[in-house]
Amino acid sequence: MDQTNQDLTPQDNSNDSNKIIQVNIEEQMKTAYIDYSMSVIVGRALPDVRDGLKPVHRRVLYAMHELGINYNKPYKKSARIVGEVLGKYHPHGDSSVYDAMVRMAQPWSMRYMLVDGQGNYGSQDGDGPAAMRYTEARLQRLGESMMEDLDKETVDFTLNFDDSLQEPTVMPTRIPQLLVNGSSGIAVGMATNMMPHNLSEVIDGCVAYIDNKEITIDELMKFVKAPDFPTGGIIFGIEGIKAGMHTGRGRVVLRGRVNVETMKSGKEQIVITEVPYQVSRDALAEKIGYLVNNKIIEGITHVANESNKDGTRIVVELRRDVVAQVIINQLYKYSELQTSYGINNVALVNGRPRTLNLKDMISEFIGFRHEVVVRRTQYELREAEKRAHILEGYLIALDHLDEVIALIRNSVNPDEAKTGLIEKFGMTEIQAKAVLELRLQRLTGMERDKIREEHAEIMKQIAHFREILANEGLRYQIIKDELLDVQKKFGDDRKSEIQYLANEMRIEDLIEEEDVVITVSHLGYIKRTSAAEYRSQRRGGRGAMGGRTRDEDYIEHLFIASTHHTLLFFTEKGRCYWLKVYEIPEADRNAKGRAIQNLIQLPTDDKIRTIIDIPNLEDKEYVQKHCIVLCTKQGIIKKTSLEDFSRPRQNGINAITVQEGDQLLDVSLTDGNSFIMMAVKSGRAICFEEGKVRTTGRGAIGVFGIELDENNDEVIGMLCVSKDDVTKQILVVSERGLGKRTPFIEPLDENATAEDKEKAVKITDAEGIEKLYALSYRITNRGGKGVKTINITEKTGALVGLLAVEEKDDLMITCRSGLTIRMRVADIREAGRATQGVKLINIEDGDEIAAIARIEEQEVEGEEDKEAAGIVDVNPAPEDAPEE
Repeated sequence: MDQTNQDLTPQDNSNDSNKIIQVNIEEQMKTAYIDYSMSVIVGRALPDVRDGLKPVHRRVLYAMHELGINYNKPYKKSARIVGEVLGKYHPHGDSSVYDAMVRMAQPWSMRYMLVDGQGNYGSQDGDGPAAMRYTEARLQRLGESMMEDLDKETVDFTLNFDDSLQEPTVMPTRIPQLLVNGSSGIAVGMATNMMPHNLSEVIDGCVAYIDNKEITIDELMKFVKAPDFPTGGIIFGIEGIKAGMHTGRGRVVLRGRVNVETMKSGKEQIVITEVPYQVSRDALAEKIGYLVNNKIIEGITHVANESNKDGTRIVVELRRDVVAQVIINQLYKYSELQTSYGINNVALVNGRPRTLNLKDMISEFIGFRHEVVVRRTQYELREAEKRAHILEGYLIALDHLDEVIALIRNSVNPDEAKTGLIEKFGMTEIQAKAVLELRLQRLTGMERDKIREEHAEIMKQIAHFREILANEGLRYQIIKDELLDVQKKFGDDRKSEIQYLANEMRIEDLIEEEDVVITVSHLGYIKRTSAAEYRSQRRGGRGAMGGRTRDEDYIEHLFIASTHHTLLFFTEKGRCYWLKVYEIPEADRNAKGRAIQNLIQLPTDDKIRTIIDIPNLEDKEYVQKHCIVLCTKQGIIKKTSLEDFSRPRQNGINAITVQEGDQLLDVSLTDGNSFIMMAVKSGRAICFEEGKVRTTGRGAIGVFGIELDENNDEVIGMLCVSKDDVTKQILVVSERGLGKRTPFIEPLDENATAEDKEKAVKITDAEGIEKLYALSYRITNRGGKGVKTINITEKTGALVGLLAVEEKDDLMITCRSGLTIRMRVADIREAGRATQGVKLINIEDGDEIAAIARIEEQEVEGEEDKEAAGIVDVNPAPEDAPEE
């Protein structure tokens, strides 16, 4: 035992290699672990803030660049590329390199792909890619842009793992890659999870930062609104994203995109057309099946994943008695159809990990681009000065051409000739060598002129490069121009829609306020379109298509509203729902739109009848001063304070109690001081004061407004004309396209009776003179038969529309076929109450007018653009029919 202990005791020995150094194992472990963790952080898991790449991605792109596999060159085998990366730059497992390359080529993984893959690169259903010996790849054009100017000393290079080659430490990218494609990785003691964004929005944010370095994050969010995922989806709520933009840590809730379709059998089915980011479509379908089998969700009869390479389509068939929106909400709750992602913006800044907010990431990228522009310009200046120096030597030789030729001919060897040129003509060694290497063909007259022109051009470039290096504003302008060029080449529209929550205040600050056309079809498809897409045209034209609908569908509601307004939707069963205008999906004029059941919880056996546009539901004074007047097809009318509709509920509220066999027809917003007009199919209209209808609660039935004829007569419209604005005109339209406008007031006849004068309206004209006017539609009590408003014949068809208009307004007319025409109200002739009117639109056989809408005066681009409006023919309108 003693001998053993003695052998283990450290001995003093003059040979240093035999010494054992005692260390504290705890300190040694700490040091080793820190070294290891920093190696993982810097060399593997975290992206660089400048180019947004991890080392493996950077090496894959650089190897492809060195191999010359550009976007316009033939593909090369993936195994060839992986071998190049492994052998030269990345001595790790081949699967890590191949997986990184594959991900850069998958459209569902990368918002903007950097690699162009050919072959089986996996699928969104979770299938893996084929082996690298089967697939091929080359760079995408965007990937090439990451390495533009790499050969101009714009970035530092470092030795590879065996010091035999050099590789770039960062790419001189013009693409804000970190924000655009995001990144995720797990290091030691930290992780990163950065969301992808839209390239156009990010570049807009970068340009805004260049224009104003003191810009706030909230101001930047007007440009970079939210993440934008490659698989689309709907971002549900903005507060978590705001936190991520401000602090670098937040949360994104993403929902799949769903539509509700009605099958031929009458049953409904939910169709999922987009799934959340990184969610397998097969796994989602299986999870829904599991929820159904375990009775967690009831009402689903079948689930099928019908997705293919062209897109996502997961069909969920429903029982006849269930409400689709309820099932959709359950799918959001229990399945991956709604998924949340943690935002953790950790990236390497000067080699150290740092949590970054939106402004940090943009400022770091712009700072890097500034450095790249400076280094590139310095390189180009050096190269230009080198060339200018040689050209100056050429010019000296050309100015003394005979002497130079004689000197060279008389020299024993090149060294003697070079020395002679230096001593006799004051050339530098570089110039003398270049002159000696000059080919004789360059001495022709034309070539001599080319040398002088090249020298003059080079001197201009040198002056420009020096100006760039001396002028910081010019450098930032170059950065901005290059970014805008990238945006033009690669920018696209958002894929992920942003849906704001009801409790998120001042969302309107992020939404540009503009007037849009809202259209709702008969089968319940809704969309908003820029008002400028509709072109004005003369009456009698064929019109332009206002929405591509199914054969049995047609546009039923069409009106103008601001994106900041709130819409109240009233259904034929008397329910009311709320929706902000900016929450309505935007689409072009020919698009079908989105099923309204996807936006509000509308039962399958109910449909939208009327939509009211409210500027601001939070304005208490406005809300208390206004009322909602409701009218049914059977002539019932009711008035309720707008305040009763000022507290939105997700499930809607009852607006009126509708009796059996009746339907809510129309709703108007009034100021409590209006005339109410109601018109019926048979061509009659009644006018009475709003005060004749007392204010009641939401649950009341209402009172009779007009008496109907026995022959299937019904109310077709109601309007409320404020007593402060009786200068409006009454526009009526029949289903065969005839219409007219009648002044609501007319100058009082000199022979008017005292009773007529008592009922007259007093209006002060422009000269300050007060005059009496009579109402064209005499005021009566509610509940009467009314008076004739249009002469109904077989030629006119039944009355279908009633509007209060002004001459400066425009009129939208929509047919059941989807044909839409826009015309000036001033082009429609005035006529008496009992006339047929004039032809407004040419109706084809079997077609009828479905809806009319008033558009207030506004500037519309391309007015009278007949080609854009799709006018086929323009016929002269017929004369007024004689009065009966």
